[in-house]
Amino acid sequence: MKKIGSLLFASVLMFSCTEKQQPSNESINTEEPTSLTLTIAEAKKIIELPLHCIEIEYPNKLGQVIGKDEDLKTPKQLRPIFYGCFDWHSSVHGFWSIVTLLQKFPELDTDGQIRARLNNLITDENVAVELAFFHDPNNKTFERTYGWAWLFQLHGTLSKWEDADAQRWAKTIEPLAKIMQERYAEYLPKLLYPIRTGTHDNTAFGLSLSLDYARQMGNTSFEELIVTNAKRLYGEDKGCNIAFEPSGHDFLSPCLEEARLMSKVMNQDTFRTWTKSFLPQIFDKAFTLEVAKVSDRTDGHLVHLDGLNFSRATCLKEIGKALPELAPNLNKLSVKHFENSFGNITGDDYMGSHWLGTFALYTLIHN
Repeated sequence: MKKIGSLLFASVLMFSCTEKQQPSNESINTEEPTSLTLTIAEAKKIIELPLHCIEIEYPNKLGQVIGKDEDLKTPKQLRPIFYGCFDWHSSVHGFWSIVTLLQKFPELDTDGQIRARLNNLITDENVAVELAFFHDPNNKTFERTYGWAWLFQLHGTLSKWEDADAQRWAKTIEPLAKIMQERYAEYLPKLLYPIRTGTHDNTAFGLSLSLDYARQMGNTSFEELIVTNAKRLYGEDKGCNIAFEPSGHDFLSPCLEEARLMSKVMNQDTFRTWTKSFLPQIFDKAFTLEVAKVSDRTDGHLVHLDGLNFSRATCLKEIGKALPELAPNLNKLSVKHFENSFGNITGDDYMGSHWLGTFALYTLIHN
């Protein structure tokens, strides 16, 4: 984190898009930037990370339940599409990062090599193997709900991309999306209490990404399932103590992720009233959040805190969109958190590089 000073200077030049030009005889505008921009420069930086790891099989954290000797297989044998990038969910959102950037910047693949790699991996035969894993009774809860949510993001992005390859890939992985929707429908009514961790199990994060997918796909029954249960789980919450965040390996903010979700399921007036009870401190003009710091970038848990800076940046920006009176302050905090960690994703240890690019991209496209 010793690079923060130089990083902030470079980032202001790279990302600021709200400052007005000053006449030459006036002092330089020193206002903090309040927005971020995804350009080809950032795209090139981010896409290198998943392209490097989607076919890197080891190290690998499998995470499944073993039911018999025959279940002991290599990552690629178990998951012939999503076997790279250390774990299943990171592989899935690595694919999402690649297709999202290819859609926005086709020039990233002028020679077609990236498409060729995806065509080789996303096949009906490979999906059948992936699907069989999820049908194993021992793994009905595998990747619930974090990995499910990222699979939805991948399927939704492919489905809405008017591109022949993307449409074929979307159709190929659709059975995975369907089984996860079915699992969600079984699970949510039984979830009596939300999971409020700052890591993968966080209920609000999974619901937020899944709700976006439901609306993107025009799936009104799935949307209603999520909205109804989000209100049931969180509608009466009060007094979230954001001062207790972060814990030592968070990459999500329990308070902010919940507020972000509720901004999507409530109208503006209702959300404003709810937020004044849930997070009253953010209405203070002096409200601030210190950026999270990483002490050891080779430690897979400690490096989560860079992801927290990215996910906080997304939440702050979206809460500001829902409550415009808060936007000036929340947008500045959003940029501050993003810039603090974006420089770390280049040349990073694999414990960070296999996943952090996705969180940076997600922030940029939701800015």
